[in-house]
Formats: sequence, structure tokens, C-alpha cells
Amino acid sequence: MIYHPFRHLGLKALSVGIAVLLWLTVAGEPIVERGLRIPLELRNTPADLVVVDGPPSQVDVRVRGVSSVLSQLEAGDVVAMLDVEQARPGALVFHLTPTQLRVPYGVEVIQVMPSAVTLKFERAGTKIVPIVAVTSGTPAPGFQVGQITMEPSVVEVAGAESAVKLVREAVTEPLSVEGASASLKVTATIAVADARIRLVTAQQARASVEITPTPWERTLADVPVQVRNVLPARQARATPSAAQVWIRGPQGPVSALDADSVVLFVDLAGLGPGRHRVPLRAEPIPGVEILRMQPATVFVTVR
Repeated sequence: MIYHPFRHLGLKALSVGIAVLLWLTVAGEPIVERGLRIPLELRNTPADLVVVDGPPSQVDVRVRGVSSVLSQLEAGDVVAMLDVEQARPGALVFHLTPTQLRVPYGVEVIQVMPSAVTLKFERAGTKIVPIVAVTSGTPAPGFQVGQITMEPSVVEVAGAESAVKLVREAVTEPLSVEGASASLKVTATIAVADARIRLVTAQQARASVEITPTPWERTLADVPVQVRNVLPARQARATPSAAQVWIRGPQGPVSALDADSVVLFVDLAGLGPGRHRVPLRAEPIPGVEILRMQPATVFVTVR
């Protein structure tokens, strides 16, 4: 095909005219400088390392360009990118130069501040830790928070080895038990208190919170003390012959007990004549806890 330089001459002249007009427009604008605070990105961080003492999240730069271009710059148009592919454990210094910035066409980077950053890298580690429930609020009057079970009960965390070694647990967001009078089942988000540690996968857990009646406490006075296992042909007498007993348990069983319902005794097996100090014992009461007895020991005279 033969090239004809004068073909479509009108269109060619129009294109040249537009180009000249644009050049005159841009050439007529002043060249200005502007200071920006831009994000700093780390690229190619080795998978087996984590940054434990990192750079600032932003750096300051000065850029140059025509006024109209710089006035249209938005957040994210200029980004500093630091390649740390060659990182190793320890503290390392990385230089920041204008060539490491991503900028729009027509923008020139004059200066980056700081011109160097120090990063400290450490080996990455993981660990399995238990999930501990955190509650907030107060149950209804007469009730208390009982046992809390989590499903799952453990979670995997990751981070710098030194920080991972110190982690003992992950916790739930606060589980509200305000005004509760019955057991609850709640889905909760899991987190780790140490900001240097992360969950391997974002995770929620199912919490089963028992709400139980608040146990009653009561004091029984003048509970008789029995003497057991006295040797044949011997007689024994305990001093004092009665004691006080503090008990705790559900309201119904506790309120139904009296001094004759509790059995206190001393065991004299193998003791001969004389005056002996013997610990006071109590027979178990189903569903009721014996907190303490006063006195805890009694004197027994064997004849």
C-alpha cells in the first residue's frame, strides 16, 4: 500500500492543533511542590518472619508537578513500597528512595522522610491456647454464674516466637449475664489481649453459661457431738459436747436442716485412758456443703 502524506489532511491538522493547545495549557501552569504524608507498605515479607519493631505506618514526601495535577492527588495515589524479601532475624536498616514510590504520571518525588527505617524481624511461631469466657453484668437476684463451657475450647494463635511463648489464653468478648435467671447459649467472637498476637483464623465460639441459684448459708448451733469406737469396758466424754456448724447449699435442703439433722462425731479408735484432743468430724449431707465447725477439735476423757 502506498503511503499518501496528504490523505486525511484535515484530521491530522486538527490533531496537531489539539496537541499544541494542550501543551500551551500545561506549559502555562506553574510548577509547584507539595508535602504529603503517604502510607508505607512492606512487600515480600518472608513467611517465616514477623516484624516485631516496625516502621512508621506513614512517611512524609515532597513531590513536584504542575499545579492542576498535584491539586487532584488523593489518599493512596502516592504509596511508598519497601521490599523486605531479603530480611533475616534481627534489626535491619532499609533505605527509602524516590524510586520506591508509586506516583501518578506527571508527579516527581523530590524527597522522602525519613530516608531510612530500621525494622526488627523475629521468627514466627504458633501455639494452641484455651479459650476463656469473659462475662459482664449481674444475674437476677438469687442467681449466680456457674460453669461456662466453650465449643471449641481451644484456638491456634500466631506471632513472634517471644510473644507466643507468653500467651496463656484467648478470651471472648464480654458475655452479658445481666438479669439472667436461666442458663444461656451465646456465640462470641474470640480475641487475644496481646496486640502482637493474632488468631490463625478469625473465629467464633459457642459459650454455654450456667446460671444457678445462689447457695444459701446457714449456721446451726448446739449440734451434739457423738463419741465412737470407744474401747470395750471404757467410758468417754467429749468436751464440749456440742458445736456450731456452718453449712451451704440450695435453699430448700439447707432450710430443712436442724441441729439433729447434722451428725458430728469423734473417732476414739485405739485411744486408751486419759485426756485426748481429737479432731471433730461430720457425716456428709447430700447436696449440702459443710463449710466449717466450731470448735474444730474437742477434748475427750477416756476412763
